[in-house]
Amino acid sequence: METLKYFLPQVWFVILALFLFLYVMLDGFDLGVGILSLTSSDEERRGILMTSLSNIWDANETWLVLMGGGLFGAFPLAYGTILNALYIPILVMVFGFIFRGVAFEFRELSRRKLFWNFAFGAGSFIAALGQGFALGAVLKGINVDETGHFIGSTWDWLSLPSVLVALTLIQGYVLIGSTYLVWKTTGELQETHYQTAKIAALTTLVGAIAITISTPIIYESARYRLFQQPLVYIFTLIPILGIWLIWQLWQSLNRKEERAPFVWTILLFVLSFIGLGLIVFPYIIPTKITIYDASADPSSLVIMIIFIGFLIPVMLFYNLYQYIVFRGKVTGGGYEE
Repeated sequence: METLKYFLPQVWFVILALFLFLYVMLDGFDLGVGILSLTSSDEERRGILMTSLSNIWDANETWLVLMGGGLFGAFPLAYGTILNALYIPILVMVFGFIFRGVAFEFRELSRRKLFWNFAFGAGSFIAALGQGFALGAVLKGINVDETGHFIGSTWDWLSLPSVLVALTLIQGYVLIGSTYLVWKTTGELQETHYQTAKIAALTTLVGAIAITISTPIIYESARYRLFQQPLVYIFTLIPILGIWLIWQLWQSLNRKEERAPFVWTILLFVLSFIGLGLIVFPYIIPTKITIYDASADPSSLVIMIIFIGFLIPVMLFYNLYQYIVFRGKVTGGGYEE
């Protein structure tokens, strides 16, 4: 039983990290395309961007729902504390989702699309901003008492580091959205997003470098973690790999490749998540409450694993099926093979 008390929380930490990664990867390019729609010069271009998302965007957010449910069941203490501490950023994110969802549906039925076009783009930006502030606040650490309950103020989530994380996350979403549009569009619109992908790659790199440098300077716990043996070698390797991936992405954009930029961007996100996971683990509320302190009863964790074990393959198959069915290029008339 003692072994299960340590093993099961680790399993659920990995499962929740998987849910978060799948959400960021899949809904990230949705949000990125939505933000990019604000820069579209005419209705035809904006229509193509919307069509590229029309059959896939709503299913992508299911991973965020699964993550919230998994966090509630596996780490109930963390669920209550995190939501209490991040009440405003989460509300901002939810309102962004509402604006985006309503605008997406109403735009198709409206004769005057200007307002709904703006609402979709603004909703995407607001949702991404809320997520960025939430992530920045979690990395900073949540102020809790000895029992793990939140004792900070309403505005603890707002700080210079969290602003930097939020802006970098938005640039990351624009990057993956741009590379997705490079893959899905043709002609002049594709050329435009080759350029937006290059700009977003540079701004994302600048933000990532700033976060990498400032994190150990500002946070003592992160500094201790980063320079601890043997993790110091891994954390030295991650920035090197990140620069190499950015270089490969840049080269693929220069060669006008279509799918490779999207793949390199996904690998960048994978590398970022590995680094994030290594910094945070074993804490579920950095740097106060570990996954072992906040986990539910082992019997509950086992039952949830059985349920999730059936659900994950179904969800992955559904997502994969969507992308296979709608795998063609997007034009003004719909999808083309």
